Amino acid sequence: MSKDIYLTKEKLEETEKELENLKKVERPKVIAKIKEARSLGDLSENAEYHAAREEQSFIEGKIEELEYMLKNVQVIDSNKCKRGNAIDIGCRVVCSIDGGKQEFMIVGSAEVDIEKGRISNESPIGQALLGKKVGDTIEVEVPDGKINYKILEIC
Repeated sequence: MSKDIYLTKEKLEETEKELENLKKVERPKVIAKIKEARSLGDLSENAEYHAAREEQSFIEGKIEELEYMLKNVQVIDSNKCKRGNAIDIGCRVVCSIDGGKQEFMIVGSAEVDIEKGRISNESPIGQALLGKKVGDTIEVEVPDGKINYKILEIC
């Protein structure tokens, strides 16, 4: 059973470029390395051959992973995030917490970047925010107890 992968338009384009590079540049390079290493003779003790085969395995795995992502992608539509609407994937949300403010963007797990405020829709905070509106308060369980977030803005 496939699981939807949520990506922004920018991340989708980046993923497509990465896949194209792996198929058209990296895969042919590693095939050439394997061919060259084979020409050196005995494969059982040929470190270059074994390294190239490991690299090939990594590249093929990455290609498979990216193809799966692209096959199951749901592009995030941030245009549906308006002040009166409920929070959904792709929305930027400003919350008050302990007298301060914190901004989040809810993204799919492939784009999480805590330093940039990008949290997963599958994270406890992301799950608690989904479907809520400006003025709502959510409570999130964390290792140190519970934290309350009041939703100030959806943008």
